[in-house]
Amino acid sequence: MGPLLPVLLSLLPILANAGKFTLQSPRIVITGSDASIIRNEPLSLASLPSPPLALEWSDTLKLTFQILEKDSGKGVQPHQTFLRFYDPQTDEEGIQPIRVSNSGKASFELSAARPPASIPPTANASSPLQVTLIIGSFEHSPMSQPLFELSLPPSLPAPQHPDEASFHKLPEIHHTFRPEPKTPYVIFSAIGTGLVIAPWVVLVGLWASIPHRLPHLFNPLILLFVGLLGSLEGLLFMYWVNLRLGEVLLYGAVLGGVTIAAGKSALSKVAQWRVGSA
Repeated sequence: MGPLLPVLLSLLPILANAGKFTLQSPRIVITGSDASIIRNEPLSLASLPSPPLALEWSDTLKLTFQILEKDSGKGVQPHQTFLRFYDPQTDEEGIQPIRVSNSGKASFELSAARPPASIPPTANASSPLQVTLIIGSFEHSPMSQPLFELSLPPSLPAPQHPDEASFHKLPEIHHTFRPEPKTPYVIFSAIGTGLVIAPWVVLVGLWASIPHRLPHLFNPLILLFVGLLGSLEGLLFMYWVNLRLGEVLLYGAVLGGVTIAAGKSALSKVAQWRVGSA
């Protein structure tokens, strides 16, 4: 800030002596669809026109004026010239640039049927837009001049975008689940259990009615073979619980080879017993 202070101080005399703008012959003309003049009057820089300007759908507003340097009275072309449309009810505003000639003359036309996109939307005519002329230049003091109040026809609703519904709040999703399965009645479970066990009861009963002898049931070779068969069944059970197929095939190959060797030895031993008893 220190090095800039002398520069700013040196600009103060220039800013103090900067020229000022003024408007010459500002006028508004409102015409209808048949080019008939509805309203034609000059604008005063001291007060707003009364009643406020009002446009129908087929009307056109034309604003003309010339920008002069107040001291010399010469026409000047400022660097920036805008019309500000402000809606005090909704606090929305729109800025419309205006082209100014080298001599400072400018004109602006507004069709109520096709207003510029920069003008705020109007809900009703009870809240007119405040129109202000804003002029800026590097060589002159800026100017903000209220011109008039303008009532426009109500704006048409904006067309609905095909994807607009996707950006609105959707109704809450309610998931529908199947009811939990009910436990069957005890009687049905008992009947099913009885049907499963019945064949085994019959089989055991028939097997018990046949006379037989098992003198070598607890022989080490017989017990080893029966134990290995049980191990194969246990391996299948473990596959169902937490083993993978590759592990089952590996363990089954090893256990199967041992079971085959043990079964062959057990059968040979049984054959020897039968030959000896014969």
